[in-house]
Amino acid sequence: RWAAAARRLEQAAATLEAAARQARAAAQSVRGQMQAPQSPPRTSPQSSRVGGAARKKQTTLMLRNLPNNYSRDMLLELLDKEGFLGYYDFAYYPVDFKRWAGLGYAFVNFVDHETALRAWRHFEGFASWDLPSQKVIGVCWGSPLQGLSECTDRYRNSAVMHEDVPDYFKPVVFCNGCRVEFPAPTKSIRNPRWRHK
Repeated sequence: RWAAAARRLEQAAATLEAAARQARAAAQSVRGQMQAPQSPPRTSPQSSRVGGAARKKQTTLMLRNLPNNYSRDMLLELLDKEGFLGYYDFAYYPVDFKRWAGLGYAFVNFVDHETALRAWRHFEGFASWDLPSQKVIGVCWGSPLQGLSECTDRYRNSAVMHEDVPDYFKPVVFCNGCRVEFPAPTKSIRNPRWRHK
């Protein structure tokens, strides 16, 4: 009789031990879900509000949430390294002239709509920086500017093109992967440092 009771107790202990293991595993799973960083919301070209024919003509992307200590030349190096050398013809990384620091976003015009779509899918959620940063790129269509012509027309007379502004702060134009001269201004350009005087 004592032997039968001992076996029942051993079986009960084994059952409780198995239940405890399952409970620990469930607790670890819940803790892992709570501690895991949530994925950033991802957008896609198809989620754009621009419809049909207009969407198929879009080539200019806005890359948001870039590191503020990034630079135009670092942006160009990133584009080239990620396989887009020769596939974009305009790039601009705006800066705050008071702080001489990047604003954290950039405009890039690609050579055609299909390449822009490929770049969107590639850079949405990108976070593999060559410098310490936890920022994650978000992508959207450039607005209101679309296309090389509209981009260059917008900035050719901008204060950023003034001769006193360092070249590495200026937008740039490319042809077949080689930098070419930016379209000349059509009027006098004011130095941005004089704006508030």
